[in-house]
Amino acid sequence: MHRRLLVVLVPLAVLLVAALGVPLSVTVAEREMQETYVNRLNDVGRFASLAETALSTGRTEALQQELTRYHDLYGIPVALIDTSGAVLLGPADAYRRAARAETALPRIVTAALAGARSEPSWEWAPWDDSALVVAEPVGRDSEVVGAVVTISDLSRTRELILVRWARLAGLGLLPLLALTAVAWPVSAWVLRPVRKLDAATSRISAGDLTIRADAEAGPIELRRLAQSFNSMMDAVENAAQRQRAFVSDASHQLRNPLTSLRLAVESLAPHLRPEGDGQQVYDVAVDELKAMQRMLNSLQASARMESLRTASPVDLDEVLATRVDRWRALTATAGQTLTVDVPPGLRLLEPPGGLGSILDELISNALRLSDAHAVEVTAGAGVGAVVTVAVRDDGQGIDVSERAQALQRFWRSPRHQNVPGTGLGLAICADLVGSAGGELRLEEGLPRPDGSGHGLAAVVVLPVAPASAPA
Repeated sequence: MHRRLLVVLVPLAVLLVAALGVPLSVTVAEREMQETYVNRLNDVGRFASLAETALSTGRTEALQQELTRYHDLYGIPVALIDTSGAVLLGPADAYRRAARAETALPRIVTAALAGARSEPSWEWAPWDDSALVVAEPVGRDSEVVGAVVTISDLSRTRELILVRWARLAGLGLLPLLALTAVAWPVSAWVLRPVRKLDAATSRISAGDLTIRADAEAGPIELRRLAQSFNSMMDAVENAAQRQRAFVSDASHQLRNPLTSLRLAVESLAPHLRPEGDGQQVYDVAVDELKAMQRMLNSLQASARMESLRTASPVDLDEVLATRVDRWRALTATAGQTLTVDVPPGLRLLEPPGGLGSILDELISNALRLSDAHAVEVTAGAGVGAVVTVAVRDDGQGIDVSERAQALQRFWRSPRHQNVPGTGLGLAICADLVGSAGGELRLEEGLPRPDGSGHGLAAVVVLPVAPASAPA
């Protein structure tokens, strides 16, 4: 609770100090300058009174001593000038030196000799270096015989103003430092579970449904969110497990009765009569039983492979070393040629179930379904941190409109209805590649030998494995 109060009160304190600090600093500067101006005004008023008496009686020695002592004591040049601007009494040299640097002096002296008290000439800003010129007319009514002028250096006053401004700035900085000292750990305390939740969602999107968020850290609102997130993931994981378990159990439970049924049907072969259509019905029944067995095997394999959702680093060279010889044997048996063009040193994230099994399925499709003469396996680094592995053939191919459907479960091309298969191979491969953060897409393959078009290319795009990750 106290952290919440600090998070609210400290910024309010900073805003209050910021709102009051600027006008307060301006007021301090104006007050200092006004006090200085009033003091100089009182001084010249007193000297003007003394000068009027001294000039009327002709006794100026006392006033000369007074003006000199004032300059020696305060360091402020003060002089009694006549109507022509000439210095009558006071430290003449010091006055003239100070007067040469003040552009506002003629205006102020002219106004004083005209019988008017001038406005102050100073600029209160600390970065301005002008002096304060104050002039007081000497005489009665319209008979002005001279003026008393002081030229005050304001550097000391401006230094004092800067010091006070610095103190005010320091006082305003303290709440800001306090806010930083409190906000840093508080923001870390608030954002730490958010970062963990973000990392958990990233791993879940990659297929790892076992990750859970930290529901013990952070504010109560984030803890409730993490608990709800974990409950949702528990339900999702349980549903996925039940689905896989149902597919696996159903296919497993159906395999034994189906095998028994196939044995029973095949045992009828010796009892078939040569005449009639019994043999044809028998062949259809055996083919259907074989297709159902392949379907159950594929469903069971799919359930097993989908239970493995973690990608792992692998060297493509090692995967191909265990597969290429078998692929060459299969293509040679089918009267086809296999070309493998893969540069060494490619390292990628292997999908669950193994990259080798996915490539086996792609090679098998090229051999069984495409009626190809040549099959080509290539690999290389793609755009970005990915590795592209492609299996191309020069067979029949698939129409562009059918390529997206070919990655769906149980879909089969009308041309392949009489070819053994289940329609699950490409769909399972695409799902496994996607769970590793990659993509399986179908593209145009090699040119056909007769020039009638192109075959099919199955392109697997997978992320590059981190260099530090063990194979």
